[in-house]
Amino acid sequence: MRLVGGEGITYLDHAGSALFPESLLKAFTDDLRNNVYGNPHSQNISSKLTYDTIEHVRYRILQHFHTTAEDYTIIFTSGCTAALKLIAESFPWIPEGTKQPSSRFCYLTDSHTSVVGIRGITASMNVLSVPIKPKEILLAKSRLPTEEQNCTTPHLFSYPAQSNFSGTKYPLSWIQDIKSGKLCPIKIPGKWFVLLDAASYVSSSPLDLGVHQADFIPISFYKIFGFPTGLGALLVNNRIAPLLRKTYFGGGTAAAYLAGEDFYFPRRSIAERFEDGTVSFLDIIALKHGFDVLEKLTGGMEQIKQHTFALAHYTYTVLSNLKYANGAPVVRIYSDTDFSNPDVQGPIINFNVLDENGEVIGFSQYSKLLIVWRYNLPPLIFTCQMHLNISNEDIQRNLQAGHVCGDNIDLVDGRPTGSVRISFGYMSSFEDAQTFLNFIIATRLSKSDAEIPFQSATKLTAESVPDDHLSFNKADKLSPALQISDRELRNIPSEAETTGSWQPLEPEAESIRAAVSETAVPTCRKGGKPITVAKIYLYPIKSCSAFEVTEWPVGNQGLLYDRNWMVVNQNGVCMTQKQEPRLCLVNPSIDLKQKIMVIQAEGMDPISVPLEDNTRKEAVICDSKVCSHRVKTYDCGERIADWLSTFLGRPCRLIRQSSDVKSRPHQKNTKGLSSATNISLSLVNEAQYLLINVASILQLKEHISARLKEPLETEELIRRFRANIVISAPESFEEEEWAEISIGALQFQVVGPCSRCQIICIDQQSGERNKEILQSLSAARGRKTNFGIYLMNQPLLSSFSDVLSVGSQVLPVLKENTEIQPPTSSEEKRSG
Repeated sequence: MRLVGGEGITYLDHAGSALFPESLLKAFTDDLRNNVYGNPHSQNISSKLTYDTIEHVRYRILQHFHTTAEDYTIIFTSGCTAALKLIAESFPWIPEGTKQPSSRFCYLTDSHTSVVGIRGITASMNVLSVPIKPKEILLAKSRLPTEEQNCTTPHLFSYPAQSNFSGTKYPLSWIQDIKSGKLCPIKIPGKWFVLLDAASYVSSSPLDLGVHQADFIPISFYKIFGFPTGLGALLVNNRIAPLLRKTYFGGGTAAAYLAGEDFYFPRRSIAERFEDGTVSFLDIIALKHGFDVLEKLTGGMEQIKQHTFALAHYTYTVLSNLKYANGAPVVRIYSDTDFSNPDVQGPIINFNVLDENGEVIGFSQYSKLLIVWRYNLPPLIFTCQMHLNISNEDIQRNLQAGHVCGDNIDLVDGRPTGSVRISFGYMSSFEDAQTFLNFIIATRLSKSDAEIPFQSATKLTAESVPDDHLSFNKADKLSPALQISDRELRNIPSEAETTGSWQPLEPEAESIRAAVSETAVPTCRKGGKPITVAKIYLYPIKSCSAFEVTEWPVGNQGLLYDRNWMVVNQNGVCMTQKQEPRLCLVNPSIDLKQKIMVIQAEGMDPISVPLEDNTRKEAVICDSKVCSHRVKTYDCGERIADWLSTFLGRPCRLIRQSSDVKSRPHQKNTKGLSSATNISLSLVNEAQYLLINVASILQLKEHISARLKEPLETEELIRRFRANIVISAPESFEEEEWAEISIGALQFQVVGPCSRCQIICIDQQSGERNKEILQSLSAARGRKTNFGIYLMNQPLLSSFSDVLSVGSQVLPVLKENTEIQPPTSSEEKRSG
């Protein structure tokens, strides 16, 4: 039920993690209820049961990979990455500078980061690492001279069975070819061992280690079952196992040792020798149920392989045929195959979306639309130099420009820094593939454009999916593959139907708007109608309803009591409208005279919380996180926790920021803000204040109205953007050209634009979602989703009280070389 219904998620990140079926959890929890499992290192009945069960699971894993304990040993780890690190630390490397020829670590350039990271350990051991391109392996067929073939220096070659980036499957025949000397990664005397990174591959394909006997195979079980997480294994070929070296020894690994002398004798079993401390025994027991359920639901890995490839082949075929009216492709797919053979291509499609001119639309901006449409895809910040044609110098320049792996900088100088990946698993259905294609069509093509590729959609389905392929649905049953519906696809209005062509912002202008230059010489705005404060809002509880006021005191963190509280789930994680839209229906108000916050919601009796800080009383102080920053908070008690849990229908609590708070850095570039390093923030994401302009709202409303069936009220739109200060200025978006503003005795520094997320799609009066809002904003702003500006307060040492009032005049100071020219016609005004 997690993926169905009106608010269901289309999950297309199976390469990131599989989804666990409910039957797996039920079987596991039933097991725990019916048995007592103790520490396997202890000597009692429950411990013996645990030990025996773990050994049974080891055999079950070996059986799954078509091998036996005679050939392989299972070493449990915390995941694939930990298994790779274990290999790097224990492989019998021979360093440079010895009498023997030194070892080499070679890896395919299409390897996962965790594989490439092995070179950090080899470098510390004075062992050279050599990256190998896929094409170079195919050319490395010449054998070494006979006299050099007898050298025993150990070398390690690593490659992925399936590319995490593109889904390309590299030949498993390489294993034997390299070990036999038929293929030679680099010409150097010695004996080659093979590390097969199978984490991605085994999630959707069978691996027969009886045939393809790699020396090391690291895996992560959540990629196969979805549960448990934090558990992996290293399958070690028993021929290499005795050569592995180990320095550290933890609990359970020693047959005998002395604390007072340097004496240690390891356990005989390779697994026990390398499994430091107590293994995650309950998670290991869950694997048994994982294999049982997987076999029951699917019939085995070969069935999963055929099913997932059918979905990928179908999606690839349709996606690659999508064209704009001018014939330009809608997407650029990064692949080394034509998706015609499941033996060479896995169920992964990696791509970037293009505009009509063939320019890449950044994955960061597009990922926001994915979230609104309820997709679980990684907006993959998945950089692959080979496919994206990024040079070493480009990556270094991108780093200097501020781009790091995992951030939202998707384009540098107009070139992509990453891409988007979709991937299918055994739970995926053709419905999922169709829904994804609906999304691409609705956001990129007009109705007439979409008709052409989909007139033959039924034919594509028939050609792409053999009759014997089955689809595993969410109800733990098998069902025939679904057929695409032209009517269903055409019922979704597309972006191009309702909006004009995009007008992308100049990169230079965007960089100016991102921060105030240190060398800027601001100039005052001249002439024009006066600008005034139209509305003031504060949000006492983060992500809950706004509290509108006509005047309000200003504190050292912003508006007094703004975002001082937040709602957290049972694990202490902050809840926002992204996860729980009904938070907007929780209405807090502040009564300064009575010193209480009153909280109301429909169908609930009002409840109050004291404004007095309870930090120094018997409050439970805890660490919480807001946008990755740790903040000190305390719990507000059981009464309000029960009230919120009843209204929201899930366990949750109210916590408040502790007054014993240290300044924390905010996210924006704050050049020119002298007090930036000592700024105090409440539970806000970015800055103390957010300002929007009514004129900008009205212009955006014109774009949105053309896409909606029912008109949108200006007040409703204002509330969606959840600003603190709403101003009335003559020109739309003129606020983006300001460096500073003064309101009465208060001075504010502009620290950057606000990049909007899917919360603006939520009606703040009803909690209902409308994805058109974010799409319209993206179209109107030239692919960007910026709206409003962030402000930080610069307190003045004056006799005036710090109060912000509606009707106060706003005096902006422009950025350097910025002049605002009034539009000469209404046409220009709309396009501003």
